[in-house]
Amino acid sequence: MSLIKAFNGLRPPKDKVEDVLAPPYDVLNTAEARIRAQGKPNSFLHISKPEIDLPEGTDPYDPSVYAKAAENLNRMVNDGTLVRDAQDCLYVYQIDWQGHIQTGLVAGASVADYDTNRVRKHEFTRPVKEDDRVRQIEAVNAETGPVLLAYPAQAEVDQILADVSKTEAESSTTADDGIIHSLWVIKDTTIIERLETLFEAMTAIYIADGHHRSASGSRVCASRKAAGKGAGTWDYFLSVIFPHHQMKILDYNRVISDLNGQTETSILEGIADKFSVSKEDQAVRPAHSKQFGMYINGNWYRLDINDNVVPYEDPVARLDVSLLHNNLIEPLLGISDPRTDNRIDFVGGIRGLAELEKRVDSGEMNIAFSFFATTMEDLMAVADANEVMPPKSTWFEPKLADGLVSLVLD
Repeated sequence: MSLIKAFNGLRPPKDKVEDVLAPPYDVLNTAEARIRAQGKPNSFLHISKPEIDLPEGTDPYDPSVYAKAAENLNRMVNDGTLVRDAQDCLYVYQIDWQGHIQTGLVAGASVADYDTNRVRKHEFTRPVKEDDRVRQIEAVNAETGPVLLAYPAQAEVDQILADVSKTEAESSTTADDGIIHSLWVIKDTTIIERLETLFEAMTAIYIADGHHRSASGSRVCASRKAAGKGAGTWDYFLSVIFPHHQMKILDYNRVISDLNGQTETSILEGIADKFSVSKEDQAVRPAHSKQFGMYINGNWYRLDINDNVVPYEDPVARLDVSLLHNNLIEPLLGISDPRTDNRIDFVGGIRGLAELEKRVDSGEMNIAFSFFATTMEDLMAVADANEVMPPKSTWFEPKLADGLVSLVLD
């Protein structure tokens, strides 16, 4: 069994892609999804967020929701909105977000290699979210939400994907958020076999986003094996795999609602032995790793952590989010577990530094911190060490679209 595999995808014909294309299921709440899907009967949100077709207030985990997903998918197959390719294919998927271009491969990723951590993880998963995805997959008998993966950039793979992307695309669609999603279909068995061989030679590939989707794919595969089913497309989960150097990670910033009895002065005094501090007259966007911005009482400070404080040998403890937590947020602000402490909130870098100022100036929060974005190399080092990233360490942009290609389980 190879690390990746071609499959005969279920996808919209070229003239229907714009109607089907939808944001990922987990970036919209139900109310937002209802609005986005209004007047769009073929939006993939009717499959990924099917509660929008049920009465308001319906529990999104109710069995009727998964049944509605299956009903909607079957309707879209029956009326030709979604059509399955006649042969196994690989797909080149390119995203253009404000001039940032990523070109990756849509393929099945091996569940067996996921189970042995060759498809490497860096996050814990929550059972309730896994259960939801398992029920969704079983209801529609397909993997409809791709897992975002990264492969360590390999020159020949990069070149093959680049060459394919220079030909005429099967489809190219600008979503309502301005992101351009383009797809090419690889039917040439020689190219498919070469790509499968090149990936098989890789030591590992890495989950960037989609830990619950990959975990649920593994569970579905295990249940089918336990039921006596042999090999099938359930041996793989739907993935989009980009070269690691093209991945875009934005900063993931922090805001905290109280100062734990501290003052601006006492915080500055408390970190003087670990950080070099300078007051700035404008918002601080860190220029490099190990540098932070702090906003309090209308004042911005640049914090540079002293080199002798950094445990370079530890791939988790040396992360910027760990350094600030261990040397300021926990000892001075009293937040030991950011997963459970409701005094801390997280602001994706897509919202900008003005959002940090807004939340502090409004009085909702008392202090904010800006970060330099975590790198893919940092993430891969944590995954290679079989460790877990701190919560809210990475914010990947742009997001993958749902609906371009789905993997039917048979």
